[in-house]
Amino acid sequence: MADDTTDTKSSNQMWGGRFASGPDAIMEEINASIGFDKKLFAQDIRGSIAHATMLAHQGIISAEDKDKIVHGLNTILSEIESGNFEFSRQLEDIHMNVEARLATLIGPAAGRLHTARSRNDQVALDFRLWVKEELQKTEQMLTGLIAAFLDRAEEHAESVMPGFTHLQTAQPVTFGHHCMAYVEMFGRDRSRVRHAIEHLDESPIGAAALAGTGYPIDRHMTAKALGFREPTRNSIDTVSDRDFAIEFLSIAAIAGMHLSRLAEEIVIWSTPQFGFVRLSDAFSTGSSIMPQKKNPDAAELVRAKTGRINGSLVALLTIMKGLPLAYSKDMQEDKEQVFDAAESLELAIAAMTGMVRDMTVNTARMKAAAGSGYSTATDLADWLVREAGLPFRDAHHVTGRAVALAESKGCDLAELPLSDLQAIHPDITDKVYDVLTVEASVASRKSFGGTAPSEVRKQIAFWRARN
Repeated sequence: MADDTTDTKSSNQMWGGRFASGPDAIMEEINASIGFDKKLFAQDIRGSIAHATMLAHQGIISAEDKDKIVHGLNTILSEIESGNFEFSRQLEDIHMNVEARLATLIGPAAGRLHTARSRNDQVALDFRLWVKEELQKTEQMLTGLIAAFLDRAEEHAESVMPGFTHLQTAQPVTFGHHCMAYVEMFGRDRSRVRHAIEHLDESPIGAAALAGTGYPIDRHMTAKALGFREPTRNSIDTVSDRDFAIEFLSIAAIAGMHLSRLAEEIVIWSTPQFGFVRLSDAFSTGSSIMPQKKNPDAAELVRAKTGRINGSLVALLTIMKGLPLAYSKDMQEDKEQVFDAAESLELAIAAMTGMVRDMTVNTARMKAAAGSGYSTATDLADWLVREAGLPFRDAHHVTGRAVALAESKGCDLAELPLSDLQAIHPDITDKVYDVLTVEASVASRKSFGGTAPSEVRKQIAFWRARN
């Protein structure tokens, strides 16, 4: 999308004067943005209707011209939505394509639409409206993903599984508690989305090329008509700002990272070695040569799409980092990055929501794994502190000896005879066996935010109330 003051040749006859000669093929190829910015057609037309309505209200154009403009714009909107609009590369961008068609439909009155505005504030408006709508869509999709996790968490509030650190068995947790960890993650993502909407909720239209306008416009009127909280407060920053796009990409990258972590767990959990979950054929594929295989392709592709989103963020940060105020044509390269990231994020959230609801959880396999790796060792150490009065570091040492003994005998801690445990420390009694099962371990973790089923249900109730 070109700056209204850009000193380049253009085949667009609407420029007139010395800009009327046609560019060569290379200039046309690098300059045109209609191939991707036509995605902004609805926002462009909506903004133009609000602008024309304000111009008429302020007496800058006549009511008759406003009516012609609004009718013509609605006609163009219908043509584009029905697929009957012919976009032209020679007209460079969505703004000039719409304006040229409007001139054909209503004649000279179309030329009054661009009064008191520039393509600089026009594209800032269109893009900001599009990003705002995309953020609102993202908020709804994240709410759906959170709801899917809340359902699974409630279903498995007592289902025991191994908790991991370093991907090594650490302590028993419940699958419901594990699901609630993702609720927290995606809840933060949704909070970031809401903050981003608040940050960008200012209308750019009326900033014109960079200095504002001498026409008696009412920017508060257009801001209200377009659903913004208020107009922007500095015309130079308005046409220079792409923070809203960068913030969207930042949010998308963080959410994509969370989705990728979940995807990785599903990939691991669905292996025969783990066998914690199974995806239906709707979210997995078979092998072309190995009939026994079932590949978690949907999860793998979610994991991969995070790379595309990250790339878009880095690309736009790099585009913007060296630009002086105000507008530069470099900023035409912002939209493809955002459009691609938005498409990737939407698809990834939708796929992950589907997988969370679709997967079959093997609770028996999880429970068996929860007791492996001496996962209740910390519970033994805690028991020694509580019941035998040992300092934790001493209890840690005693527990380490018990684990070593169990390893040498090829059994779990709960299977060690009391005599063996008492040989390590004489104050151990048979009551210790009450804490060495995985069920007893998770039930004891009643601290706020802990894995005890009672605490998991409290957090589910909290999130259901706010979701």
